[in-house]
Formats: sequence, C-alpha cells, structure tokens
Amino acid sequence: MQVQVNTGAHIDGREALTAHVEHEVEAALGRFGDWITRVEVHLSDESAGKAGGHRKCLMEARLAGRQPAAASHESPHLHEAIAGALKKLTRLLETAHGRLDAH
Repeated sequence: MQVQVNTGAHIDGREALTAHVEHEVEAALGRFGDWITRVEVHLSDESAGKAGGHRKCLMEARLAGRQPAAASHESPHLHEAIAGALKKLTRLLETAHGRLDAH
C-alpha cells in the first residue's frame, strides 16, 4: 500500500507529519493487504493559520477493482483530525470488505 500525504500551505512540520501519517495509516489499514493500492491524505488548515480554527483531514483509499472510499474529519488539532478521519475510513473499509466476503 502506498501512502501519499498532501499538505496545505498553513500546515507546519511537513516531514515529521508525513512520517506520522504514514505510520498511522499503515498500522490501521495494513491488514487489508493488497485490497488497498494507495491512500491519499489531504491535510489543510480551514482557518488559513488563524487561531481557533479547524484543521481538516481528508483520506481517500484507492481500492483494487472498486470505487475509492473517502472519509474526512475536522478538529482544532491536526492529530485529532487525522485520527478521526482514519477511524471513519477504517470503519467504512471494514463494512465494504465484510460485504465482499459475504458474497
């Protein structure tokens, strides 16, 4: 599984953040094996760097032979936004994978 991280202009610590995101995605979604070909992560600051704003994380999983699955989460803290989007995407993929196994 390939993990691609895209950050907006107002996101700090891109290299360390990219390593953190890659680790979290691999840990949470690695069990899906070859079913996921790539995960694209888009991190942005919805308040354009102003205090008290929201950070947004959008994750899109590219699935082998299927339509992509996406989830997003907003939070005042970027790491919470990442964790929230990853949790939603994991649940979505578990449901989709379970449906495939049922057929």
